[in-house]
Amino acid sequence: MNDRIDAVTRFADNVLARGRDVDRDEPCPLFADGVNPRTGERLKWRFPDGREVVISNLACQQNFFRVLTGLSNLTGDSYYKDAAKAAIAYHFEHYQDPGGLMEWGSHRFIDLRTLESVGPGEKGGVHELKYSFPYYDLMYEVHPAATVKFLKGFWNAHVLNWRTLEISRHGKYGLEIGPLWSHDFQQQPPFFSARGLSFLSAGCDLIYAGIKLYQLAGDRGALRWGKRLAKQYVNAQHPQTGLGAYTFTRPERQAEPDSDDDTRSMYGDRAQRQLGPELGSVALEGRMLLSTEARTLYSHNALMQLYLAEEIGEDGRDFLAWIRDGLLAYQKYAYIPETNRLRPMLTDGTDLSNYVLRRNGYFGQRGRVLRQFPADGQFLLSYARGFTTTGETDLWRVVRSIASANGLGDLGVAPGESISANMETASDDAYDLFALLEIHRHTGKKVYLKLARAIGANIVAHRFHHGFFISKGSAYARIDAIEPYALLALEAATGNAHGLVPRFLNGSGYVDGDYLTRDGTVVTIHSDDLFSGPIDRGLAETYT
Repeated sequence: MNDRIDAVTRFADNVLARGRDVDRDEPCPLFADGVNPRTGERLKWRFPDGREVVISNLACQQNFFRVLTGLSNLTGDSYYKDAAKAAIAYHFEHYQDPGGLMEWGSHRFIDLRTLESVGPGEKGGVHELKYSFPYYDLMYEVHPAATVKFLKGFWNAHVLNWRTLEISRHGKYGLEIGPLWSHDFQQQPPFFSARGLSFLSAGCDLIYAGIKLYQLAGDRGALRWGKRLAKQYVNAQHPQTGLGAYTFTRPERQAEPDSDDDTRSMYGDRAQRQLGPELGSVALEGRMLLSTEARTLYSHNALMQLYLAEEIGEDGRDFLAWIRDGLLAYQKYAYIPETNRLRPMLTDGTDLSNYVLRRNGYFGQRGRVLRQFPADGQFLLSYARGFTTTGETDLWRVVRSIASANGLGDLGVAPGESISANMETASDDAYDLFALLEIHRHTGKKVYLKLARAIGANIVAHRFHHGFFISKGSAYARIDAIEPYALLALEAATGNAHGLVPRFLNGSGYVDGDYLTRDGTVVTIHSDDLFSGPIDRGLAETYT
């Protein structure tokens, strides 16, 4: 067994042994989201009232379930995939509400100690998925009817107005399934006023769910509405630049705020409040392209839609065109090849590099400077898959430039031509590895696979500690880590068996809400902060 597959197997075995239920004589099959490799302590959330719970969030484990499936496919041992299926089946049996929703996502999860559904109280127990991209294929294999029920319930809970296709990132539990696809629809102009926040981070999960419902169960109504929702973001692109929209609605102003520090959407569009006095009417939330919005548009959403386009063939041609055009527009206006950096922008082309915020607000405190940010492996992967899927040669120039700047050498004037790859690269970035596998899959050129192996060796050497994959500076290992996923994909590619490992979509679930630190301060955090902060000084020894 080689070092790559050995590391992934050891990781999976350790999570199965140390990351599951240890509180019952007859354990349930659920997993903790994180484990301290040295102590075995499982990742906890501390609510403002001091209550501590062990986080078990199925929406934050979907990469892991793909790893377990791929590992079984490559080794022939069903043990790993069966563990993923058992966790899914348990959720369907115990944590699916009558309307189809699951107890998971950004604001709901299971306390692995008590097996109760819990969540940050200030969010009111709402359902939310943001670029989680659940492994619906495996869910459907476990329980087709329950999966279809969820997919329909997801749309039912998050579409507030079907006629206008007003959506919300937050959905209510306990709703009965309505008419769904039989609703009438009337196209609205971009940025129409609405109470629901149409963040693409949430919208892309709805799009994904709709298209997967069509793919798995043949529901053409879901296909029609899934593509219709995707088109709303395309409609809201800036007409001159083609730069993408993070929202297609505008928050309805319902009251006057007492302070700039209150950034709730009930007070209207947060970008207009904070930047509008200087930048004018173009400053809308949907037209902001800072790092978060750019990664959502051109990494998470792009990879997802390119994947769907391949999966559904002719029915996905629109996705190919939309993502190709979006990537081309983004490289034209945002990418700086000389520095390999990306401009923070408004989608009309306004460059916000080094812009200083004049007042407090949603995008930061007064005095914050908006900086350019690196074109890292996430963007390399998006442009690589964009090129291999669409064949658009202009995208290759960005692939070549990002790869060179990130220490991978020259990937070629064209794929496979005049290559000078850096086999001594220091990269241990799983995104770089995934990008090279995309190119190898498209070209068949072994040099790209050889470079991917060099990155794989670095991942094992630098990120595999005490039987877990863990990031620099972290105390806890994330079971949903993408490093073992990349190594499995590399193993499959080495054996010319790409299909044995599910395609990578860059899903990344998290918990969001109020958290009590040990000094008594309540802070709003993502669960990501618990892995890499840590929030509490001395929470645990970290890796350096």
